[in-house]
Amino acid sequence: MPGDRMNIFDPQGPVAAAQQTILIDSVIIMLAIIVPTSIAVLAAAYWFRSSNTKARYRPDFAYSGAVELVVWSIPALTVILLGGVAWIGSHELDPGKPVDGTGLPIRIQAVSLDWKWLFIYPDQRIATVNTLTVPIGAPLRFELTSGSVMTAFFIPQLGGMIYTMNGMVTRLNLRADHVGTIKGLASQFSGDGFPDMMFDTHVVSQVDFANWVTSAAKGGQVLDEAGYKQLAAQSVEKTPKTYRLPDPELFGKIASQKIPPAPGPQLSENQSRPEGGAAHAH
Repeated sequence: MPGDRMNIFDPQGPVAAAQQTILIDSVIIMLAIIVPTSIAVLAAAYWFRSSNTKARYRPDFAYSGAVELVVWSIPALTVILLGGVAWIGSHELDPGKPVDGTGLPIRIQAVSLDWKWLFIYPDQRIATVNTLTVPIGAPLRFELTSGSVMTAFFIPQLGGMIYTMNGMVTRLNLRADHVGTIKGLASQFSGDGFPDMMFDTHVVSQVDFANWVTSAAKGGQVLDEAGYKQLAAQSVEKTPKTYRLPDPELFGKIASQKIPPAPGPQLSENQSRPEGGAAHAH
């Protein structure tokens, strides 16, 4: 599966599949009023054409209870059905509601920066930039915040767009059911580098995930507090990176603002910077 796919009609997990069902059901419900109305307009125009001598000309027509019943009951039923679908769906797909899966849940802490994504795996003591690796079938428990301005986290084929906000933590539960690579992105404008705030989500087997964690934990780069402050500086990271994480409480310090937030997007001629400037090599 290519890494540039973001087709919401090709869900790769239960949340996205449920959202697709709600979308299709909503369209069908709306078509139930749009199609008959369109047909009625065309039929009325045809029937009351000037050449039709059978059409009744009623210039004094003012009120009809039957017409009023149709005009108000059909839209009312449509609103009730749409409201019911939205109400039930919003509760069933509450982003904070745990999603069942196989194996142990994977806790992932996501931090939106200018203009990149930092993913922290506190239990595995690793972190990544602009790349996300998850095991197939496992419950994915995201905790999200922003190290700068507000934006939104979205993996269209897994579902669940949710905001990231400075000084706050939002929660999102997902699951990926198919091995492959799918695209994630920032879905809210946050400055000049916003179009580059995209990342590949690699869905791998449970065994491959364990091997990846082992390999990443032996990596040469370390993301500590000083390295994070460099990473948080305004820049576009062209190459995904992986780090060892000496402090599993780094996300908490970012979310609670013990580590001060970045000042936000600044007008810049050069958005990129040399490789290796995001963290200290130990």
